[in-house]
Amino acid sequence: ARELIQRHPSLAFAVLEKEQEPAHHQSGHNSGVIHSGIYYTPGSLKAKLCVQGAALCYKYCDQKGIPYKQCGKLIVAVEQDEIPRLKALYERGLQNNVPGLKLIGAKEIQEKEPFCRGLMALDSPYTGIVDYKQVAQSYARDFQEAGGTILTDFEVTNMEMAKESSAESEDGLKYPVIVRNKKGEEISCGHILTCAGLHSDRLSQISGCSPEPRIVPFRGDYLVLKPEKSYLVKGNIYPVPNPRFPFLGFHFTPRMDGSIWLGPNAVLAFKREGYKLLDFSPGDFLDAVTYSGLWKLVLRNVSYGLGELYRAFSLSAQVRQLQKFIPEVTTNDVLRGPSGVRAQALDSEGNLVDDFVFDGGSGAVGSRVLHVRNAPSPAATSSLAIAAAIADEAQRRFQL
Repeated sequence: ARELIQRHPSLAFAVLEKEQEPAHHQSGHNSGVIHSGIYYTPGSLKAKLCVQGAALCYKYCDQKGIPYKQCGKLIVAVEQDEIPRLKALYERGLQNNVPGLKLIGAKEIQEKEPFCRGLMALDSPYTGIVDYKQVAQSYARDFQEAGGTILTDFEVTNMEMAKESSAESEDGLKYPVIVRNKKGEEISCGHILTCAGLHSDRLSQISGCSPEPRIVPFRGDYLVLKPEKSYLVKGNIYPVPNPRFPFLGFHFTPRMDGSIWLGPNAVLAFKREGYKLLDFSPGDFLDAVTYSGLWKLVLRNVSYGLGELYRAFSLSAQVRQLQKFIPEVTTNDVLRGPSGVRAQALDSEGNLVDDFVFDGGSGAVGSRVLHVRNAPSPAATSSLAIAAAIADEAQRRFQL
């Protein structure tokens, strides 16, 4: 919205927000890492937008006085068989033009992270941390200062074309799409752009567009190091990703408030906005378990899924994961922390949709909508670069 109103100041823009404030869900519950762009397939939107987005994010925070720390990240190999994968990551990072990358040995790991053990690590000094809720609220202020309107508590339930009679007025011709919320309030507009995260598939269906890819929510629970133990971690410490598993695994993440988050795990959430272990929504649960794509994913990853579920309930099992990197951490050093829910896009074959997906549809309403169907991590890092890509696509589709 901020990008579009800056490009098209003569057009009227409104943001319809389901909650009472921006960044209430994924953007306000993520790890706060400014990613540098190492992991992503060279040439993918993820890779391109992350590297651009990180540079823009640092620049934006400098301009707005938003505090951040460029505390760096080590991706640490603790087993011999991880070293070839680590070296491949290094090559990938170079292809993606990630600044400052280097491979370091055990001695240098200890110099950077005195309590971390590892055989080899990929050192990414450009990785940082920030409070993305603060960043999102700053974007909202920019948008409003440029003349945009944000309507909170506006949960969209319906999109349809205005009836013929209303098209007689000049406004009817100009704004032929009606968007309604669950209270029956309505807005008339010419075009719609949806960025609905955990509800992106539902908004697509409401507009008459494709239900695929479907969103299946995965909750990630974090542990927090007790404050007196936060000296154990200086920067981000990440594992080497295992391509056999769908999610990244446990990592150590410093936060802007000085706390250290540990995790997250990844378990199926029984509610799309279910941040607690036992949160349950019958509708969300049915949506997930009746989707063939989820069962295909589950059957391919049974042992991984059961391990994650066990770790969700067992503190000591989570701590054992962390001890591979920092042996000094014990169950007495950690507390249960916050959780986030990831809007995981899945196709009908059970594949995690790994890249950004922007699509629209056909028909009277569908042809006037651009859906951001999948904006996976590192979407917060990439947000300003994604904004430019989406605004380009909106200009092309809607001939703004």
